[in-house]
Amino acid sequence: MRASLIQIDVNPEESVNSRRRRVGSLVREQRGSDLVVLPELWTVGAFAYELFADEAEALDGPTAREMSDAARDAGVWLHAGSVPERGDDGVLYNTSLVFSPDGTPAHTYRKIHRFGFDKGEAVLMGAGEHLVTAALPDLTLGLATCYDLRFPELFRGLVDAGAHAFVIPAGWPERRRAHWTLLARARAVENQAYVLACGTGGTHAGVEQAGHSIVVDPWGEVLAEAGPGEEILTVDLDPAKVADTREVFPALKDRVLGLDPPRR
Repeated sequence: MRASLIQIDVNPEESVNSRRRRVGSLVREQRGSDLVVLPELWTVGAFAYELFADEAEALDGPTAREMSDAARDAGVWLHAGSVPERGDDGVLYNTSLVFSPDGTPAHTYRKIHRFGFDKGEAVLMGAGEHLVTAALPDLTLGLATCYDLRFPELFRGLVDAGAHAFVIPAGWPERRRAHWTLLARARAVENQAYVLACGTGGTHAGVEQAGHSIVVDPWGEVLAEAGPGEEILTVDLDPAKVADTREVFPALKDRVLGLDPPRR
């Protein structure tokens, strides 16, 4: 299975419409891949909070339409990163979009863990409530977004739901890049699953982005890692490696859940 991660440079001098068209063209160039992955909030920038409401879209909005066409033209499964979604309830969400190779909208995932503590995304956007998996012909993907990477229980839940690989679009800042690579490898090792983590490059809203999109195998080995700028990583994944790893080193079978709280 061939996967391509498109690390987008989110340049504030480029309009949202121009970037949307440009990224659509980049997706179309990935014909021959099975899966293409884009970053988090690449239309506006993950830290460009002032644009969230102005550029919020419905699930059938301009980004969805462009990405649907691009997926169909390239004949790929497309995880189109995430967009600021305005839900039917009027609430903003950080929502990932997944399209099948015929361009059909296949899955959406609203980010559960919102970053910012008492500002930014944490107060501007609503939280998702559901784990989401996407069954591709060779791998079942577990969907997560950026800050979700810090919460291992989410990934355990995705494993229990059948995930063999985690797809994690992000807008991770350069100042915490060491955490990005460390956590990506940790999620792979502890769950014996592939990790495909796709970030952004450049600087937006004054925040330098980490870039360094990364693909990690179920043993924690880094198969490919990007630099800081716009770049495309293309990696061949072996779907059988997940089952093989879990059979050779069956650590997941030794999980102990439901322990009593400590006695006082």
